Amino acid sequence: MFLGGCINLLKPAGMTSHDGVYFFRRLSGIKRVGHAGTLDPMATGVLPLLVGNATRMMEYLDIDDKEYRCEMILGVITDTQDIWGNVLEDNRNNIKDISEEQILKTFEKYNGEILQTPPSMSAVRVKGKRLYEYSREGEQVEIKPRSAIIRSLRVLTIDFSRGRIIFDIRCSKGTYIRTICHDVGEELGCGASMSFLVRKMSGAFNLENSSTLEEIKENWESLILPLDFPLEQFGRIKIQPEREKWFSNGGYLRSKEVEVLRKPTVNINSKLRIKKEGINNAFNVYCQDRFLGVAIFDTKKGIYLADKVFCK
Repeated sequence: MFLGGCINLLKPAGMTSHDGVYFFRRLSGIKRVGHAGTLDPMATGVLPLLVGNATRMMEYLDIDDKEYRCEMILGVITDTQDIWGNVLEDNRNNIKDISEEQILKTFEKYNGEILQTPPSMSAVRVKGKRLYEYSREGEQVEIKPRSAIIRSLRVLTIDFSRGRIIFDIRCSKGTYIRTICHDVGEELGCGASMSFLVRKMSGAFNLENSSTLEEIKENWESLILPLDFPLEQFGRIKIQPEREKWFSNGGYLRSKEVEVLRKPTVNINSKLRIKKEGINNAFNVYCQDRFLGVAIFDTKKGIYLADKVFCK
């Protein structure tokens, strides 16, 4: 019996993240499908699809870092902060006085913890409504800055003849790469917009283990990744068969009843919006190498509390 798993879709440009979900629903006939992390329509790359019981682990994936390769164009300012929006200003004649040293020093400011104001054309909710809905209706709304963590940011090429910069970035969930392009352009005094974006990694999902639409159409069953595949940062504990039913029915586990195979490697910055409490003490639970679910270790009581059971 198929309980669920994951598909690592290599999303093409022009497809929305929801389109990717609908594509797999129609192909597989499975209704319970969701995606882990919206990717802009014109962006390409890794789009994790969660299938069946795996849809219940979305909140666990808030802790996952993302990696992108981005190209930005200097001197062009749009209403969406990318080249697919309406051009508000064209300052490409003003970039001739900008030096490579200025560019590199400006990018250095965006390493570590930063504050970002989400773009007005984004899916962020304010008072129960998405920002792009306010923009389309011509309504102004206050947008509060949000924290983001930039783990690494490296400029790869600077092409002054074309006014283009390519960089790699690893960051926390909710980081707007087009906003980084926009903000860097503002600091340089010419403005800038994102002109290309590929997501190289989202947690355990990367380009190397992704699959194209054509490959998924051909044989999606063979491309299903295991239920526990995304939970690489969680610890691992093993229980004996006589405790399987107890845990599967929501029972807690005492420390003496488990074998700790691996400790969690979750590292959460306190400024990030992580919904799940105790996730830094989360463990995948196994019985005879079979993944059962996730338990949260209660450090005060010294017990493992069943959080979600995926396999009974």
